[in-house]
Amino acid sequence: MKPNDVVADIGAGTGYLSFRIAPLLTTGKVLAVDVQPEMLEIIELFKEEKNITNVEPVLATLSNPNLPSESIDLALMVDAYHELEYPQEVMQGIVKALKPGGRVVLVEYRGENPFIMIKGLHKMTQKQVRKEMQAVGLVWRETKNLLPQQHLMVFEKPDSSASSLL
Repeated sequence: MKPNDVVADIGAGTGYLSFRIAPLLTTGKVLAVDVQPEMLEIIELFKEEKNITNVEPVLATLSNPNLPSESIDLALMVDAYHELEYPQEVMQGIVKALKPGGRVVLVEYRGENPFIMIKGLHKMTQKQVRKEMQAVGLVWRETKNLLPQQHLMVFEKPDSSASSLL
């Protein structure tokens, strides 16, 4: 993450992550995206309380993140992707919103591990996530196992201008 990046916190909820990322973006901003207006109201309250100006609430729909084309450098989804009712449509909207070379970071509970005591529908295997991200045109870059029960997977939107120069 660079100080001037625009980061979309998809499924922001009350903005827990948004407000932790915001100070790192000294000239950038966080778009706190959620489908629940009540969550965005809470974010507005926290913004005023904490006097944080670079967090912008964005009301999404179940199938559209409502982000402008090529407007974000990074989309972050922490334990949110598996909750999407229309994952392909939402991801298509996110891919459209990513700048060329932009990244998507997904954090999900490891579906491969039967000892993680969470219902199966709240877990995802790497294979499944990689297949679904590939279907919307994202390229897998790496998986980090920094967290004991979750994988952190990084995907990238190919920069079409770079490949046309080859």
